[in-house]
This record gives sequence, structure tokens and C-alpha cells, in this order.
Amino acid sequence: MGYQSDFRAGLFNNRNIIVTGAGSGLGRCNAHELASLGARVLLVGRKIEKLEMVRDEIIEDGGVCDLGSCDIRDEQAVTERVATFIKNHGQIYGLVNNAGGQFPSPLEKISKNGWNAVVNTNLTGGFLMAREVYKQSMSIHGGAIVNIVADMWGGMPGMGHSGAARAGMANFTQTAAYEWGHANVRVNAVAPGWIMSSGMDTYDAEFKERLKTLKDAVPLGRLGNEAEISAAICFLLSDSASYISGTTIRVDGAASQGNTAIYPLAQVKNSTPFNGFHRQITADVFK
Repeated sequence: MGYQSDFRAGLFNNRNIIVTGAGSGLGRCNAHELASLGARVLLVGRKIEKLEMVRDEIIEDGGVCDLGSCDIRDEQAVTERVATFIKNHGQIYGLVNNAGGQFPSPLEKISKNGWNAVVNTNLTGGFLMAREVYKQSMSIHGGAIVNIVADMWGGMPGMGHSGAARAGMANFTQTAAYEWGHANVRVNAVAPGWIMSSGMDTYDAEFKERLKTLKDAVPLGRLGNEAEISAAICFLLSDSASYISGTTIRVDGAASQGNTAIYPLAQVKNSTPFNGFHRQITADVFK
């Protein structure tokens, strides 16, 4: 059994697509779907062991990929990583700026180092990856970039550093779409809501208990899964989205569209998730 994508076979044949943060969670899932659709997926992450695990999975499933360890916050490392991929495989068609990370904390308890660490990962690193892919390949050949942001339109209480960085990335998406459109480069973003990703297991016990209640604030009555985010990314990378640029798609079950204190949610009757990822790892907290 392979990835059960709704997109046609061969959609990304002969196209090189970089996925950052590909060693786990959303990045791992998206790398699998892209590979199942014919892309040569170029995996990027800081921990080589995780990348090797995903590479082995993709090859076992019949896909094609390469990998390279890289700290996306390191400008020189990013420049060299992109150059190596181009040297070994040719032009870059797509970039999925998925790498990111944050920790729960009220603003007054976030140190400068903690703030910078999150902003550098969730904003600066994504900028560096996009800039280098554009300069070294897409400015000549065109391409598509998808940045992963978050539901930060009403602020992100408890994760203000991530909210600020994600809002910056959404604005960067709009600016890059305008400035790079002349080169036939499309730049869009996907904003996941609460997703049952394996990454949820990294939070402390107190925060995990809060995670279990999140579905009660989602009109569809459930959390999403990694495959539902990957599907949106694949659409934005595809030729079907050839006139879409500078926009952000929210994949959050309408959770960002209201306030339960003002309009309490009715009991959900039936909302069925799309379970396309055959190797999905559900966070223990949701089992």
C-alpha cells in the first residue's frame, strides 16, 4: 500500500522539490506524497538520522529522493545546500518551507534568546531558503514556493514569538509573490490549524492536556491530520494553481472564523478526515 493521494499519478514527474523540516511531522508526510506523485524530493533538516529514515521509507515505497543536513538559520549553509542540490539534480521546481518550531510560553516569560530562536527558525530561515532557491534557480526557470505559517490572525496568545514570525512569513509571501512574479515564480502559504501531528508529543504534560480539548473549538468537531495539509501544499505546487500567487490557504476546520464565547458550536454530526498517508504517525496524546 502506498500513499493514497487524490492527485493524478505523475503530477510532478521530473521535478525537483525541496521540503524543509522533512524528517518528521508535516514535512515527512508531504515528502511522501510528493514522491508518490513522481517528484524527486530533496529532504532538508538538521538531524541527518531522521532524514535518512524518511529517505529509506520513500525509496521502499518506490519514490526518488536525496537529502542534505542543513540549519536553515545559517546563511552560508543554506546557500551551499541549495547549490549542491542544483549541481547534483538540476533546476529546482518547488520549495516547501515547512521547517519551524516553537514552545508554549506567555510573552513576559520569553527571553530574548528564546524569541530569536523561534523567529530565526520560523521567519528568517524560510526567507533564506526562498531567496537562495529564487536566486540560484527559479529566477531563470520559474517555479512555486509554499510557505507553512499558522493561524495567527487573532494573535497567538501563549506562543507570541511564533505568531509574530508566522505573520511575518505571511507578509513575506505576499511581497515575494509580487516581486518574483515576472520570473513566473508563484509564492503562496498554507496555514494549518490544530493538526494531530507527531510533533505534538514534544510538548509538556500540562500543555498536552490542553491539546485534548482543542476539537471543541473547531466547527468541524475534530483536529486535522498531516495528509490534509499535504493535499493543500500539493495543489499550490501544481499547474492547476498556475494563477494563484500571494495568498494563504487556511486548513483549520473553520476554527479561525469565529469565537465560541459569542457563538457556541453545535454538536458535530459527521466530519470524516482524509486519511491518505499510509505511514501516518499519530501523536500519543491523541491516541
